[in-house]
Parts: sequence; structure tokens; C-alpha cells
Amino acid sequence: MQRKRFSPGRAPATLLGLGAGLAVTLGALTGCSAADPAEDVALDAKAGAAAAPVAPPGRYRTLFEPCGAVPPATLRELLPGTAALTDAERAKILRGTTAVTYDTDRRVGCSWNADTEDGGAHRLVLDVERVVSYDPTVSDAARAQEVYTRKQLAAGIAVPTTPTPGPTTATPTTAAPPATASTAVSTSATTSPTGPATTPAGSPSSGATPPVEGAPSAPATTGLESRTLGGLGDTAFVDDTLGKAGGNGHQRVVSVVFRTSNVIVTVEYRQRTTGVAAAPDSKELQDRAQNLARLLADRLEE
Repeated sequence: MQRKRFSPGRAPATLLGLGAGLAVTLGALTGCSAADPAEDVALDAKAGAAAAPVAPPGRYRTLFEPCGAVPPATLRELLPGTAALTDAERAKILRGTTAVTYDTDRRVGCSWNADTEDGGAHRLVLDVERVVSYDPTVSDAARAQEVYTRKQLAAGIAVPTTPTPGPTTATPTTAAPPATASTAVSTSATTSPTGPATTPAGSPSSGATPPVEGAPSAPATTGLESRTLGGLGDTAFVDDTLGKAGGNGHQRVVSVVFRTSNVIVTVEYRQRTTGVAAAPDSKELQDRAQNLARLLADRLEE
């Protein structure tokens, strides 16, 4: 049987028929599965509406220059040792030392040191941090509050928790039984045959319970302990610690930390004494640090 010669330029009729049928079938399938352009737009709009809202950015985008943020008069008060220096020496100390940071729009700092004639010293450190949240659902201020809370907990100051309101369940009250002579005697006093009436031990009328021998007593509060502060930024606290500083010396470190929107400011003020000199006064250091913190808070409002 003689075979037909295949021509590359022409397709057999059977192949042409199959191709035409396949094209019709694909066209029908495409027509059934393809969505209308208007439906695509509607789907995109719905997807956009379902997306989570973007949290607002922080109030601050830049930071102030720290070494020039403290007035010279304030520095001279915080560093009394500069009074005995020459003008050139005093000017050098009051200029401060800028902290090394890699992004001055995110973090800046400055420090000042001055010795006193009796061998003591004062040191002031200023740290300003601008917090940025990289989560679009968390605002910069909320992220800054998280950083601030960790600082407060590290200082040993408890963070108050807001109780979650729940359903109120009425507690049924039961009417008290009528008092009788026997119950009145048992609840008020016990008559002793050899003496006057005595109050049962542990009853409310017996007064304060005597302290247990060996139990630690609660520390007395002076109002100067580490605590939260009001009227300074959005939230603030002060941390006060006293320790040894070589030999018989003492060193007190007072830190005032406050947050305003997405900026956290830390003012650390410390004083060191030597020999038999008294420990640095807590109230004096706290007042000075808080005054500077309020000055910086006003600076942020400018």
C-alpha cells in the first residue's frame, strides 16, 4: 500500500477539524470562567475595605540637639563644682560631651561631669529616644509606651493594671436571725467567774493583732522613694538609689524618665561623696532632676 506524502505547509483535514473543535471548546470554557471586569473592581474594593487600618505616626519626626538643650544657668546649679574653675575650664565642662549614636533622628544624648573641692563629683546624663513602630497596626506612641513600661518595671516600680469590667452578679442577702440573750453574750463578751468580762481573742474589738516575733516590718515611706510622677509628659516616674562609692563614700543616682507621644526622655543625675561626708540628699537631687525634666518637656512642646 502506498503511503501519502506529508507536506509541512499543509495540515491534514482531520487535524484541522480537531483544531477547530478544540478552539471552540477552549472558547466556551474561557467564556464560562472569565469574570466581568466590573466584578474584578468590586472584589478589589472589598479587599481594600477589609484591610486593617494603618496606625497613626508619632508626633515627633526629629529630635533636638541635647547638649544645647540645658541652659548654662541650670548646668551651673547642677554642677556646683564648676564655680571654682576658671572661665575656660568651666566653659569646656558646660559644653558637655555628645553621646555617640548612629541616627540623630532616632536617639541623641549628652553628659556633663564636674568634680568638687572635697573630692566628690556631680554627673548629669541626658538621653532622648524617638521610638518608631514598624508594625502598621501599632502606633509609634503605643510602641513608645511599651519601651517606657519596660524601663519602669526595671526600676522596680509596679505598673497599675486596669481591671476588666465583667458582669455584676448580685449576692443574695440573708436576713440575720433575731438576737437572743445567749447570742448577745457570746458575740460581745465572755464572763469569767473570777473577773470582769473579757473580749474573745481575734475579735475586731480586741484591737490590733500583736506582731509576730521575728516578722519583718514594713519599710517607712518618706515620699521620696521610687515612684510614678504626675504632670510630666504623658507618663513619668522617678527612680532613686543610694549605694557605696569607694571607701566610706556614697553615691546617689536619681533618674527621671518621661514619655511624650513617641519620645522618651531620661534625665540621670548623680552625686558622689567621699570620706565621712554625708550621703547626697535625696530631695535635693530629685528636685533638680525633676525641674530639668519639666524644662525639657516644655522644649518638646515648642
